[in-house]
Amino acid sequence: MKRWFTLFTLLLLVVSPFFASVASANDFKDHQMAEELSYWVGKGVIQTDAKGNVSPDRAVTRGEFASYLARSLELPVSTKFTFKDLKAGNSRTIEIQNAAGAGILGGYPDGSFKANQQITRQQMAGMIYKAFRYLNIPVQTTTVTFKDSKKISPNFVGAVSAASNLNIIRGDQGYFKPTNNATIAHASAFLFRMFAVADQKKPSDPDAPPIDAVDPEVYKISSISNGQLQATNQLFSKFEDALASYNASSSVQAISQNNKIIKMKSGQVFAAENPKQYTSLYSDTSFKKEVTYIQKGYEMDYIGSSEDRVIVGLGGYTYYAKHSEVDLVPTQLSEGSSYYKVTNDGLLVHYPYYRTFDAKTKKYTGRYAEYTVGPASSAFKRGQSYTSNDGVHFKENGSRTELKYYPYFQFQSIRQPSTYTGQELDRFIASALAGREQTGIARYKNATKTSKLVGLGTYIKASEKLHGVNAMFVLAAAIHESDYGMSANAQTKNNIFGIRVFDSSPDKGEIYADPTKSIDAFIGRYMNLNYANPFGAYANGAVPGNKAVGFNMKYASDPFWGSKIAGHMWRIDQYLGNKDANQAELAFISYTGSADVNIRTSPEVRNSSNILFSYKAKHPGELSAFGYPLVIVDRANSADGYVWYKVLADTNPDYQSPSEPYGWIRSDLVTLIK
Repeated sequence: MKRWFTLFTLLLLVVSPFFASVASANDFKDHQMAEELSYWVGKGVIQTDAKGNVSPDRAVTRGEFASYLARSLELPVSTKFTFKDLKAGNSRTIEIQNAAGAGILGGYPDGSFKANQQITRQQMAGMIYKAFRYLNIPVQTTTVTFKDSKKISPNFVGAVSAASNLNIIRGDQGYFKPTNNATIAHASAFLFRMFAVADQKKPSDPDAPPIDAVDPEVYKISSISNGQLQATNQLFSKFEDALASYNASSSVQAISQNNKIIKMKSGQVFAAENPKQYTSLYSDTSFKKEVTYIQKGYEMDYIGSSEDRVIVGLGGYTYYAKHSEVDLVPTQLSEGSSYYKVTNDGLLVHYPYYRTFDAKTKKYTGRYAEYTVGPASSAFKRGQSYTSNDGVHFKENGSRTELKYYPYFQFQSIRQPSTYTGQELDRFIASALAGREQTGIARYKNATKTSKLVGLGTYIKASEKLHGVNAMFVLAAAIHESDYGMSANAQTKNNIFGIRVFDSSPDKGEIYADPTKSIDAFIGRYMNLNYANPFGAYANGAVPGNKAVGFNMKYASDPFWGSKIAGHMWRIDQYLGNKDANQAELAFISYTGSADVNIRTSPEVRNSSNILFSYKAKHPGELSAFGYPLVIVDRANSADGYVWYKVLADTNPDYQSPSEPYGWIRSDLVTLIK
């Protein structure tokens, strides 16, 4: 009875298994086995160093694994066996002796234990097998069918058979690799599965008091078959108990709470219907540092989840989201996923998959949207489909081929002026509105006369010269936000940029005397105050960008806003003669340190006297692809031995006291976009 009470208590009293020790154990928070490691660290079974690290991928030793077993099983003190190569009284020695006294391990014929020797997979299976015997749990052995079964020592065949049969220690593509060393992370997973199996197979307690009422359902585990989630008849009042069973079974695919999936083996994450109408993405597990956000219905990569949070991937970064703001969809239940396709004309077309919620039926339905990004890279195959979660790194469907491509207008600084005149922009506006009018769609009736974009080209071009914001970008943003000047906010409020129009209140928005005042507000109060200006509150680079860099990080909840703006710019450029595309040399700051990056007035490091401005420290992401974007206009060799790049300054122009339009940055801090 005491032995089972100890085991069951261990399973019930576990601290939150995922991220419980993220703050202190910073070398395993994103590890594949982070849940198991966090679980055992929280229980003191696996111990951290002074910095909170556990070195999860280091090979575990015989002594360490013996200690893990002794601590997790709370083995009684024993001096029945001693080993000549262990120092008496040492805490590790005591734990090894306790495990030996429980019959879980033995030494070598010469009387040594060799605690510092790396443990092999078959030796670990042997200790686990004896741990089951200690717990009075019967286990079955079957014929070992691994391709390398002949390499398993005869002393361990039964143990390997039992461990693999119970799915505790698994093979790798049909091979067991008995003499390979296991890592600390592997050890944490093997122990976790061992306890899960032990809990399921524990003998019944004849003295247990009768249960008057069934505990209310909190957690379920489910398999998936025939496109349906099939819940087992097991109910769990604690997440950690559900997690143990989930980890112990290869057929279980999901854990749910109150009919909402909160953990799954693989799948997609979608921004869910919620009162905010968007999903916040955080850099910290306490949900205090919101980095960006995403509109409801859009897809993200699933990295993992715990009882309290979901880890998602978007734009080359990893974020944390609240369960209440996302929906998890297992791979087997997926009905669609976003993709890109290259047309026979060489254009890159994006098909985002979007889920909408029907309030009446309480169900989600999916649909594909479509828009053209612009020309595809010459490296892309025509007719081929690709996937990408950042619009830059593309994986070819059905192949391992991965390509990197930065759509030009998406990453060109808005400080780069357009070559087109106001009259040319007006010509494009007239043509675009005529095309909309000819579709026969009701909302575009008389668009050539009633659109709020009519005749704005000259004003937009004048604003470019005065405020340093690319005219094509301004027009593209107006087209996108106002549906070519025909949206309700544009028609009734002259609000052609959706200013103060939010996902939760699309009918609201600021009112302007005429559309030019809306342009002034968009440039003055948004682009030059907070977004393009490196001193701005939301400065992440002066480009349309994506959810990793540029305006799209904070300006719009649509994760493809920057890509769509770039598509409009490309169409304007194509119509007017293709004069602006690929005219500037693009790059980004690739420095990964924690210090700010200085843009200087001359190609030299002096002191603060020649600092024009500084970019706040920003990591370029897991793929090192999204630092602050730059436009390079010249190069110079400096006396310090470095090549320096002359770049467009993102700072606002000041024509009363002319400001410096260019700056210098050392080339070793920069990566060129090719």
